Amino acid sequence: MARKEEGRFGIRSGLEGETLVRRGLMKKTARTETLRLLPGLNVVKIGGHAAVDYGKKVMVPLLDEIGGLSKEHQILVVTGGGGRVRHLMEIGIDLGMPTGVLAELSSKISEQNAIMVAILLSKYNGVRIHTGDLLNLPSLLSMGMLPVVHGTPPYGLYEHPPRVGSIPPHRTDTGAFLMAEVLGARSCIIGKNVDGLFTEDPVKNPEAEFIPAITAGELMEMDLEDMVVERMTVELLANAANIREIRIVNCHVPGNIGRAIRGEQVGTVIRAR
Repeated sequence: MARKEEGRFGIRSGLEGETLVRRGLMKKTARTETLRLLPGLNVVKIGGHAAVDYGKKVMVPLLDEIGGLSKEHQILVVTGGGGRVRHLMEIGIDLGMPTGVLAELSSKISEQNAIMVAILLSKYNGVRIHTGDLLNLPSLLSMGMLPVVHGTPPYGLYEHPPRVGSIPPHRTDTGAFLMAEVLGARSCIIGKNVDGLFTEDPVKNPEAEFIPAITAGELMEMDLEDMVVERMTVELLANAANIREIRIVNCHVPGNIGRAIRGEQVGTVIRAR
């Protein structure tokens, strides 16, 4: 409701005069239930390094599985960048590119993968969308479409500076998680080329211990030298409102994506608490 004050019009608000950073206000707004736009949606991340870079021997059966699942389940496919991002990062860092520029450049790679994946999924009504199209998902899904979006969060030049180094902290695992969170999705599944989370890289150390389930806090306390999932994804999960767990699965194994969507025990589940 508008009110006139000293020749000006103001808008009455419960937050009038607030700084929006007061702790008490934050706790008060935390009690507000957020709208879940797509509570039945399954966000499935296909890593570039984990899947796309392997070519048709991995991608064709994987996408056929996802396409078949999309006939019974709402799915949003999110693509990663892969080896080309790593090459670009190496060159960019060597040339002294700022973190925001590295983020802007790397997004182009995951976009390229999104285009290819959408084309490969065309027989299942695959359609490439942009990050700005997320609010159109209810309509697209109701028409039987299988949307594909690149996973790099749209911070671009405004990417947060990392604690150490210059590699952008918000990459495609994090982008998939953030999309699942804002849409109030049912699940967030991260497809990798290993069976889940291990205490070490199982490719480098076959004796590494498999971790079937863990909380975000426990995982961060372990401070692993190498994690199969981005650290920022785990940090954000701890404070999420809608997504209370993410699941890491080996997308090279036929049927794993379906098992994860059905809630069966497969891969590693990382819970908020």
